[in-house]
Amino acid sequence: MSYLYVALGGAIGSLGRYSISLIPTKTAFPFLTLITNLIGAILIGFIVGYLGEREATSKNMLLFWKTGVCGGFTTFSTFSLESFSLIEARQFAVGGAYIVLSVMLCLVGILCGRRIAMLVI
Repeated sequence: MSYLYVALGGAIGSLGRYSISLIPTKTAFPFLTLITNLIGAILIGFIVGYLGEREATSKNMLLFWKTGVCGGFTTFSTFSLESFSLIEARQFAVGGAYIVLSVMLCLVGILCGRRIAMLVI
């Protein structure tokens, strides 16, 4: 049953992300992605702060919102929450390393994926 909550939330989050991407812009800066990531970070922060504090909140409700909606909308929200949690816990070295490694490794991952795609084409 947990999978159903994640899938339904993921569909909603993905549709939200896609809808934002359809807004016309006249800039090369990835403004809409930045906004999407910011909204996702705000949303997951709200979910953790609001639902996470309530004893009546079910595990499936958290899965729907955190993993489903936020995960479908942007995984950047999860990255941001994890980074914030490490910093809040005063684990500055681990948090800083996580932030730097996440950004750098994902950029390298994109490069590798593009190179692999060129080999397959």
